[in-house]
Amino acid sequence: MTEYHTFEPLIFPDSKVLILGSFPSIKSFEEGFYYAHPRNQFWPILGKIFNADIQTKDDKIALCKKHKIALFDSAASLQRDANNSSDTNLKNIEVNDFEKLLTEYPNIKTILFTGKKAQQIFNKKYKDLPVKKILLPSTSPAYASMKFEEKFAKYKEALEENL
Repeated sequence: MTEYHTFEPLIFPDSKVLILGSFPSIKSFEEGFYYAHPRNQFWPILGKIFNADIQTKDDKIALCKKHKIALFDSAASLQRDANNSSDTNLKNIEVNDFEKLLTEYPNIKTILFTGKKAQQIFNKKYKDLPVKKILLPSTSPAYASMKFEEKFAKYKEALEENL
């Protein structure tokens, strides 16, 4: 088991929605940015919602800044097998300090979870935090039972209602 620490949040003073994953994948660590696995549907979904061509890390940051979206993960640190990004492989999970984060960024009124594990980790310490919380389907290639169009519709609805 190898110990990992999450990325810094991608967040702006005017961010309104915080999108939380559970923890970066191995591919995301290799690329140094959120949702980097080529089969992860996160960026294609956001690109379609906002009608944006997002190819580079800078494009992704600009899209989030323009639309007041923050990105982060529920887990601050954990241990996992170095060759397995699966949420079932996460051990000794430490939760990020969301009380502090939401105090520092008071414009965030909604948290969108990109899957059940992200929500479960968050709820270990912050279940009663007074902020709107919405569970969305995972965009991971491991969650293939829901079609892209269905995931797109759920993300589009959540973002349109909360931005």
